[in-house]
Amino acid sequence: MSITPDSAAIALAALGHAARLNVFRLLVRAGPDGLLVGEIAAHLDMPLSTLAHHLRSLKDAGLIAQTRHGREVRTSARTDELRHVLDFLLTDCCAGLPAVTDAA
Repeated sequence: MSITPDSAAIALAALGHAARLNVFRLLVRAGPDGLLVGEIAAHLDMPLSTLAHHLRSLKDAGLIAQTRHGREVRTSARTDELRHVLDFLLTDCCAGLPAVTDAA
């Protein structure tokens, strides 16, 4: 997957809210099987309506996956997507900068 500056900014903005960061970290701890939405709400003591808002932001950013099983929705972290964002941030680490010419 190719990360663009815009998609990286969307992912980082989604994680830039403490509640969404807590949700994502909880899902990372849960592993690839993830958690049911009700389980996330219980672990974080968060109302379902508030959680739904945060899950929507994380999903729109591509950081979580959700699968429906009847009436239940299982949510898991897409750690591969976060790794792509981190790789995008660090890809040119310590490569040096071109010389800046004085425009004046």
